[in-house]
Amino acid sequence: MGTDIMGAALLDYQNGDYTEDLITISSLEEEDRIPLPYLFRDFEEMPFIEQKALELCKGTVLDIGCAAGSHSLYLQKHGTEVFALDRSEGAIETCRLRGIKNTVRANILHYQNNKFDTLLMLMNGIGIAEKLDDLGPFLQHLKTLLNPNGQILLDSSDIIYMFEQDEDGGFWVPDNGKYYGEVKYTMAYKGKKSKSFSWLYIGFDRLKAIAEAHDFSCERVISGAHYDYLARLWLNR
Repeated sequence: MGTDIMGAALLDYQNGDYTEDLITISSLEEEDRIPLPYLFRDFEEMPFIEQKALELCKGTVLDIGCAAGSHSLYLQKHGTEVFALDRSEGAIETCRLRGIKNTVRANILHYQNNKFDTLLMLMNGIGIAEKLDDLGPFLQHLKTLLNPNGQILLDSSDIIYMFEQDEDGGFWVPDNGKYYGEVKYTMAYKGKKSKSFSWLYIGFDRLKAIAEAHDFSCERVISGAHYDYLARLWLNR
Protein backbone atom coordinates (compact mmCIF):
# COMPACT_ATOMS: atom_id res chain seq x y z
CA MET A 1 0.00 0.00 0.00
CA GLY A 2 2.87 2.40 0.81
CA THR A 3 1.70 6.00 1.00
CA ASP A 4 -0.84 5.64 -1.84
CA ILE A 5 -3.77 5.15 0.52
CA MET A 6 -6.39 6.40 -1.94
CA GLY A 7 -5.00 4.29 -4.77
CA ALA A 8 -5.00 1.13 -2.66
CA ALA A 9 -8.62 1.67 -1.67
CA LEU A 10 -9.71 2.32 -5.27
CA LEU A 11 -7.96 -0.79 -6.55
CA ASP A 12 -9.49 -2.92 -3.83
CA TYR A 13 -12.97 -1.80 -4.79
CA GLN A 14 -12.29 -2.22 -8.51
CA ASN A 15 -10.97 -5.74 -7.91
CA GLY A 16 -13.94 -6.81 -5.80
CA ASP A 17 -12.17 -6.61 -2.44
CA TYR A 18 -14.42 -4.01 -0.80
CA THR A 19 -14.43 -4.52 2.97
CA GLU A 20 -14.19 -1.01 4.42
CA ASP A 21 -14.23 2.67 3.50
CA LEU A 22 -11.65 5.45 3.50
CA ILE A 23 -11.35 7.55 6.65
CA THR A 24 -10.25 11.20 6.55
CA ILE A 25 -9.05 13.06 9.63
CA SER A 26 -8.83 16.85 9.31
CA SER A 27 -7.27 19.74 11.22
CA LEU A 28 -10.83 20.86 11.95
CA GLU A 29 -10.94 17.87 14.32
CA GLU A 30 -13.54 16.08 12.29
CA GLU A 31 -13.29 12.45 11.20
CA ASP A 32 -15.23 11.55 8.10
CA ARG A 33 -15.85 8.43 6.06
CA ILE A 34 -15.70 8.30 2.25
CA PRO A 35 -17.77 5.34 1.01
CA LEU A 36 -15.78 3.73 -1.79
CA PRO A 37 -18.88 3.04 -3.94
CA TYR A 38 -19.44 6.80 -4.09
CA LEU A 39 -16.14 7.25 -5.91
CA PHE A 40 -17.40 4.87 -8.62
CA ARG A 41 -20.77 6.60 -9.10
CA ASP A 42 -22.41 7.05 -12.48
CA PHE A 43 -23.88 10.28 -13.85
CA GLU A 44 -27.31 9.79 -12.28
CA GLU A 45 -25.74 9.46 -8.82
CA MET A 46 -23.58 12.59 -9.12
CA PRO A 47 -24.47 15.89 -7.43
CA PHE A 48 -26.13 18.42 -9.72
CA ILE A 49 -22.99 20.59 -9.67
CA GLU A 50 -20.91 17.75 -11.14
CA GLN A 51 -23.56 16.93 -13.72
CA LYS A 52 -23.65 20.56 -14.84
CA ALA A 53 -19.85 20.71 -15.08
CA LEU A 54 -19.78 17.62 -17.29
CA GLU A 55 -22.43 19.11 -19.55
CA LEU A 56 -20.31 22.27 -19.93
CA CYS A 57 -17.14 20.43 -20.94
CA LYS A 58 -15.99 21.19 -24.47
CA GLY A 59 -13.20 20.08 -26.78
CA THR A 60 -10.36 18.08 -25.28
CA VAL A 61 -10.63 17.70 -21.51
CA LEU A 62 -8.03 17.18 -18.77
CA ASP A 63 -9.69 15.63 -15.71
CA ILE A 64 -7.35 16.77 -12.92
CA GLY A 65 -7.32 14.61 -9.80
CA CYS A 66 -9.46 12.00 -11.53
CA ALA A 67 -9.42 9.40 -8.70
CA ALA A 68 -11.50 6.43 -9.92
CA GLY A 69 -12.20 8.24 -13.18
CA SER A 70 -15.99 8.46 -12.97
CA HIS A 71 -16.10 11.88 -14.64
CA SER A 72 -13.64 10.83 -17.35
CA LEU A 73 -15.57 7.64 -18.01
CA TYR A 74 -18.81 9.55 -18.53
CA LEU A 75 -17.17 12.00 -20.93
CA GLN A 76 -15.43 9.24 -22.86
CA LYS A 77 -18.69 7.32 -23.26
CA HIS A 78 -20.22 10.46 -24.76
CA GLY A 79 -17.50 10.91 -27.37
CA THR A 80 -15.28 13.46 -25.62
CA GLU A 81 -11.51 13.16 -25.87
CA VAL A 82 -10.60 13.15 -22.19
CA PHE A 83 -7.35 12.57 -20.32
CA ALA A 84 -7.59 11.32 -16.73
CA LEU A 85 -4.74 12.71 -14.61
CA ASP A 86 -3.81 11.77 -11.05
CA ARG A 87 -0.58 11.49 -9.09
CA SER A 88 -1.79 8.22 -7.52
CA GLU A 89 -0.54 5.08 -9.22
CA GLY A 90 -3.50 3.12 -7.87
CA ALA A 91 -5.96 5.68 -9.17
CA ILE A 92 -4.48 5.57 -12.66
CA GLU A 93 -4.45 1.77 -12.69
CA THR A 94 -8.10 1.82 -11.61
CA CYS A 95 -8.93 4.15 -14.50
CA ARG A 96 -7.20 1.82 -16.93
CA LEU A 97 -9.09 -1.18 -15.58
CA ARG A 98 -12.36 0.73 -15.98
CA GLY A 99 -11.57 1.27 -19.66
CA ILE A 100 -10.40 4.88 -19.76
CA LYS A 101 -8.22 5.19 -22.84
CA ASN A 102 -6.06 8.21 -21.98
CA THR A 103 -4.47 8.24 -18.54
CA VAL A 104 -1.67 10.39 -17.13
CA ARG A 105 0.13 9.68 -13.88
CA ALA A 106 1.59 13.06 -12.90
CA ASN A 107 1.55 15.88 -10.40
CA ILE A 108 -0.44 18.61 -12.14
CA LEU A 109 2.05 21.20 -10.89
CA HIS A 110 4.75 19.50 -12.97
CA TYR A 111 2.64 18.59 -15.99
CA GLN A 112 3.24 20.57 -19.17
CA ASN A 113 2.99 18.17 -22.08
CA ASN A 114 -0.26 19.22 -23.76
CA LYS A 115 -2.92 21.90 -24.01
CA PHE A 116 -6.64 21.42 -23.53
CA ASP A 117 -9.95 23.14 -24.16
CA THR A 118 -11.30 22.29 -20.70
CA LEU A 119 -9.51 21.75 -17.41
CA LEU A 120 -11.90 19.91 -15.09
CA MET A 121 -11.39 19.95 -11.31
CA LEU A 122 -14.32 18.45 -9.45
CA MET A 123 -14.79 17.28 -5.86
CA ASN A 124 -13.07 20.51 -4.77
CA GLY A 125 -10.21 19.88 -7.17
CA ILE A 126 -8.91 23.42 -6.65
CA GLY A 127 -7.84 22.13 -3.25
CA ILE A 128 -4.70 20.85 -4.97
CA ALA A 129 -3.37 24.43 -4.69
CA GLU A 130 -3.14 23.69 -0.94
CA LYS A 131 -2.85 27.28 0.33
CA LEU A 132 -4.48 30.59 -0.49
CA ASP A 133 -1.12 32.23 -1.23
CA ASP A 134 -0.34 29.46 -3.71
CA LEU A 135 -3.58 29.77 -5.66
CA GLY A 136 -2.31 32.59 -7.89
CA PRO A 137 0.82 30.67 -9.01
CA PHE A 138 -1.36 27.58 -9.47
CA LEU A 139 -3.67 29.47 -11.82
CA GLN A 140 -0.63 30.80 -13.67
CA HIS A 141 0.47 27.22 -14.29
CA LEU A 142 -3.00 26.22 -15.48
CA LYS A 143 -2.79 28.99 -18.08
CA THR A 144 0.01 27.08 -19.78
CA LEU A 145 -2.31 24.08 -20.24
CA LEU A 146 -5.18 25.96 -21.89
CA ASN A 147 -5.84 26.29 -25.58
CA PRO A 148 -7.05 29.68 -26.85
CA ASN A 149 -10.66 30.13 -25.68
CA GLY A 150 -10.17 27.32 -23.16
CA GLN A 151 -11.93 27.13 -19.81
CA ILE A 152 -11.49 25.86 -16.27
CA LEU A 153 -14.45 24.24 -14.52
CA LEU A 154 -14.15 23.74 -10.78
CA ASP A 155 -16.25 23.35 -7.69
CA SER A 156 -15.44 24.36 -4.13
CA SER A 157 -17.07 25.43 -0.88
CA ASP A 158 -16.85 28.27 1.59
CA ILE A 159 -16.36 26.31 4.82
CA ILE A 160 -17.03 29.28 7.10
CA TYR A 161 -20.17 27.41 8.17
CA MET A 162 -17.97 24.92 10.05
CA PHE A 163 -17.02 27.56 12.61
CA GLU A 164 -19.06 28.70 15.58
CA GLN A 165 -21.43 31.58 14.88
CA ASP A 166 -22.25 34.31 17.42
CA GLU A 167 -25.54 36.08 17.99
CA ASP A 168 -24.63 38.88 15.56
CA GLY A 169 -24.10 36.44 12.72
CA GLY A 170 -20.30 36.58 12.77
CA PHE A 171 -18.09 33.50 12.90
CA TRP A 172 -15.38 32.65 15.42
CA VAL A 173 -12.39 31.85 13.21
CA PRO A 174 -9.03 31.03 14.86
CA ASP A 175 -6.52 33.88 14.58
CA ASN A 176 -3.58 31.73 13.51
CA GLY A 177 -2.46 33.74 10.49
CA LYS A 178 -3.91 31.25 8.01
CA TYR A 179 -6.92 31.47 5.75
CA TYR A 180 -9.68 29.43 7.38
CA GLY A 181 -10.15 27.38 4.22
CA GLU A 182 -6.67 25.84 4.49
CA VAL A 183 -7.18 22.39 5.97
CA LYS A 184 -4.75 19.60 6.85
CA TYR A 185 -5.86 16.05 6.13
CA THR A 186 -4.70 12.52 6.83
CA MET A 187 -6.25 9.47 5.16
CA ALA A 188 -6.58 6.06 6.80
CA TYR A 189 -7.42 2.71 5.24
CA LYS A 190 -7.03 -0.86 6.50
CA GLY A 191 -4.84 0.17 9.39
CA LYS A 192 -2.52 2.37 7.30
CA LYS A 193 -2.28 6.16 7.39
CA SER A 194 -1.14 8.59 4.74
CA LYS A 195 1.19 11.48 5.31
CA SER A 196 -0.53 14.72 6.25
CA PHE A 197 -1.38 16.92 3.27
CA SER A 198 -2.87 20.39 2.79
CA TRP A 199 -6.13 21.10 0.98
CA LEU A 200 -7.77 24.40 0.09
CA TYR A 201 -11.45 25.33 0.25
CA ILE A 202 -12.26 28.78 -1.07
CA GLY A 203 -15.38 30.94 -1.19
CA PHE A 204 -16.45 32.19 -4.61
CA ASP A 205 -15.82 35.91 -4.03
CA ARG A 206 -12.25 35.28 -2.97
CA LEU A 207 -11.69 32.90 -5.89
CA LYS A 208 -13.05 35.51 -8.30
CA ALA A 209 -10.75 38.24 -6.93
CA ILE A 210 -7.65 36.06 -7.25
CA ALA A 211 -8.65 34.77 -10.69
CA GLU A 212 -9.19 38.31 -11.99
CA ALA A 213 -5.81 39.39 -10.60
CA HIS A 214 -4.29 36.69 -12.85
CA ASP A 215 -6.09 37.70 -16.05
CA PHE A 216 -9.03 35.31 -15.79
CA SER A 217 -12.69 36.07 -16.00
CA CYS A 218 -14.65 34.11 -13.42
CA GLU A 219 -18.33 33.36 -13.14
CA ARG A 220 -20.42 31.40 -10.69
CA VAL A 221 -22.36 28.95 -12.84
CA ILE A 222 -24.58 27.53 -10.09
CA SER A 223 -24.68 27.34 -6.32
CA GLY A 224 -25.28 24.20 -4.33
CA ALA A 225 -27.44 23.76 -1.27
CA HIS A 226 -24.68 24.20 1.28
CA TYR A 227 -22.09 26.93 0.55
CA ASP A 228 -20.79 25.03 -2.50
CA TYR A 229 -20.69 26.28 -6.08
CA LEU A 230 -19.52 25.56 -9.62
CA ALA A 231 -17.26 28.20 -11.20
CA ARG A 232 -16.06 28.70 -14.76
CA LEU A 233 -12.82 30.57 -15.51
CA TRP A 234 -11.51 31.69 -18.89
CA LEU A 235 -8.61 33.87 -19.96
CA ASN A 236 -9.10 37.49 -20.93
CA ARG A 237 -7.62 38.14 -24.36
